[in-house]
Amino acid sequence: MSVQTTMQAAARGRWAVAGIFLANGFLTGSWAPQIPVFLTRLDITRFTLGLLILLFGVGAVIAMTWCGHLISRHGSRSVTRWFGVCGSFGLLIVALAPNVPLAAIAMLVFGGSIGGMDVAMNSNAVVVERRLSRAIMSSSHGFWSLGGFAGGALGGFSIQNCGYLAHAVAVTVIAFAIIAFAIRYLIAEGRPQAVEHRKFTLPRHMAVYLVGLMALLTMISEGAVLDWAALFLNQELGADLAVAGLAYAAFSGVMALMRFLGDGVRNRFGAVSTLRGSALAAAAGMLVAGLSPSPYLAIAAFAFCGFGIANMVPIIFSAGGNQEGMSSGTGMSVVTTMGYSGILVAPSAIGFVAEQSSFGPIFVALSGLLVVVLLMAGLAHRAEFAPEPIPAE
Repeated sequence: MSVQTTMQAAARGRWAVAGIFLANGFLTGSWAPQIPVFLTRLDITRFTLGLLILLFGVGAVIAMTWCGHLISRHGSRSVTRWFGVCGSFGLLIVALAPNVPLAAIAMLVFGGSIGGMDVAMNSNAVVVERRLSRAIMSSSHGFWSLGGFAGGALGGFSIQNCGYLAHAVAVTVIAFAIIAFAIRYLIAEGRPQAVEHRKFTLPRHMAVYLVGLMALLTMISEGAVLDWAALFLNQELGADLAVAGLAYAAFSGVMALMRFLGDGVRNRFGAVSTLRGSALAAAAGMLVAGLSPSPYLAIAAFAFCGFGIANMVPIIFSAGGNQEGMSSGTGMSVVTTMGYSGILVAPSAIGFVAEQSSFGPIFVALSGLLVVVLLMAGLAHRAEFAPEPIPAE
């Protein structure tokens, strides 16, 4: 295969992996406006809802823990295909669940498919970066946020006018169509990486776990906006379902815009400086959201928080996928697993605290976690781009 043909395939692979990010974000964003309906449909408390969302995190973490091993054996392209097709049906399974026990199983499956898809697509994005010799991670996450924005913005309106089940069916059809088209053009790792780490083992390098801790703290905050912002606006600030759905939509929309600009910003100012500035902005936005007396100010504050968080996760994930002495799949598996552990731990804890008090103080406290990421930002130096030579065919 000629160099020109290989680069053309890599360029197609770049847009293919962007499509996978878009579909994953669309599925995740479409879940956010379903949450208030899920709460009332099953007639459960906030704490029970938190436990069900906890199962989403459990499923994600189980899948992510093994995903690095699967990628090392089969490659990120194959694993992305498997989890992508399964993930497209996740929201529909949850919407069809008629009671709490079946909803618990559905949330476990939904979380596992989305979580495995997340590790695989991020690992594939690292492969594309190396093949193209340029960064694409932030813009790939931009497509994820664009999908989240579309899912969140359209979801509340669709549910209110067409019903939650019709909404879930439409989301499934759209996501499956995007994934089915995109997986045809994904690119594969070079052969040496595909055979690394045949046995399931944990990395011994402490740096990757510290990077994972940054992902954990960042994604606790991101997950809190996904899972609880709509209820915060609906139940505590008096917004209707359509307006409440705009909280995550604004958060994701601003994230999408900033992530499309993020690769250029990171190349100009460096990964560490970009992460520091982003963490400061995110902390400020989360603080204002928690103190907000009106839904529209809260929406604006969540949008500003999205402005900050936008490039935090891409930089942290890129640092995880470029750790010395391990494959991108292994490093990415550790960092994403730890990151999604925030979604595992936070929902039930937030649900319990909110049951006793309110969501406002919780969002204020979350701003403090983002300040901790600001202080740890120096650990992201591995996110500086390192190209991969084109493998010989």
